[in-house]
Amino acid sequence: MLRTGAQYRDSIRDGRQVWIDGERVRDVTTHPAFKPIVDIRARIYDLAHESNTKPVMAYRDELTGEENCIGYKLPHNQEDWHAKRRAIDTVMRDINGYAVRVGDETVGEMWSLYDGRDILNEVDPQFSRNIENHIQHVLQSDTFHVSANTDPKGDRSKRPQDQDPDMLLHLVKETDKGIIVRGAKYETAAAYANQAFVKPTIANWGDDKLSDYALGFICDMGSPGLKHICRTGFTGRARPEDYPLSNRCDEVDTLLVFDDVLIPWENVLFYRHTKAAAFIRGTLHRYSAFPFTLRLLYIADLMLGAAAFNARQTGLDAQQAVREKLALLMQYRESIDAHLIASIAMAQKSPGGLLMPHQSLLYTGRHAAINQLPLMMQLARELCGGQICVTPDKATFDNPEIKTWMDKYYSVNEFWSAEDRRRLLAFARDLLNSDRAGHMVTFELFAQSPPYAQLNHIYMNFDMANALAYVKDCAGLSNRVMDQWKKK
Repeated sequence: MLRTGAQYRDSIRDGRQVWIDGERVRDVTTHPAFKPIVDIRARIYDLAHESNTKPVMAYRDELTGEENCIGYKLPHNQEDWHAKRRAIDTVMRDINGYAVRVGDETVGEMWSLYDGRDILNEVDPQFSRNIENHIQHVLQSDTFHVSANTDPKGDRSKRPQDQDPDMLLHLVKETDKGIIVRGAKYETAAAYANQAFVKPTIANWGDDKLSDYALGFICDMGSPGLKHICRTGFTGRARPEDYPLSNRCDEVDTLLVFDDVLIPWENVLFYRHTKAAAFIRGTLHRYSAFPFTLRLLYIADLMLGAAAFNARQTGLDAQQAVREKLALLMQYRESIDAHLIASIAMAQKSPGGLLMPHQSLLYTGRHAAINQLPLMMQLARELCGGQICVTPDKATFDNPEIKTWMDKYYSVNEFWSAEDRRRLLAFARDLLNSDRAGHMVTFELFAQSPPYAQLNHIYMNFDMANALAYVKDCAGLSNRVMDQWKKK
């Protein structure tokens, strides 16, 4: 059943152990560092109940007759993907910003496991049933589902067994009730989510078929022994009028410490099985890369809109050099959109019978969007001009002793008052120059894998057959060269 925002807030008041800034948090729904993003997630739940947005945010399941969240619906056709995109667009427009970890983007990792049921069956058929049950559970309970991925690094020149074993999450022991795990993971939004899909990051298992570090499971974020140690938030550092994005949409990252946490057997998706772990690492972003890349489209729109407003208000958009830079931002924005559209137009059937975005097009678009993001931010800075780094705060504009001067020097014409210009410059500063702006760039590497891993995904998913056959025919090569390629 579709949750309300109030039901979501109640669900995370479960006594979970959360710390931020050295302080134990008693209620994440009211703590200043968490309340703005909790309110956004609650708002997303409420959008599915309001008459004007419900048709976009929810659908009625044909089998159960229940209304469910569009974002959590298994994708079987192109319209399912178009519906998901419309829902995300509705959310972004409503919250007046962008949020990345709200559930729709990480549930796709579960669908990748759904595609790997045959591999899970090699371990134990129960694990395959567990993934199907959890997909249905998330769908029917409207659970806020996130994904725990990156580990504390430790000394990566050593095997996990040759250093402190707790550096990487690992199996401690099996019990009748489930498995006991110990170690740590990093996860965005964990402190205010309901559950996380926890999986390994080790890519090279060597010849090992079994490993205590090859674990995949669902963990309740209020589990006994689980500790949430959060980074300092951007919310509350400065007034919302001066840093509107930082105070509105800060998604808090968490070090999850598993201090001998019990994972019930029904929540175990695979364990001690390196083939299953390798499979999920190779297909992890098969679906989730689409909503992640779509979020970059909204960042592109924010940069383009802020830069265009700044150029237009002073008439600089009439200059060819300015138009060229705006055109580059437009090109960046349109290239992201083109890859997203094409990946659905050319969508492929997955091994599990779902419809996945065209993998090569999706991964290529994702890498291009992230790789060019710092350059596009610099272009937007240039178009906004130096005033985003020298403009005083709102308190200065409001001071009656100097307000006359601020109004005089920040009013541009009859269309742009000093207050509108101050608001735009404050927004652009927060988007492009603030601590949060730098965090945004780095977060894309954390959330979507480092560039070398993204390039490997492109390599592994690109179909070389057409290019090779074309060169073979043009160069007059024998069929043996194609046979050699196929053997590799």
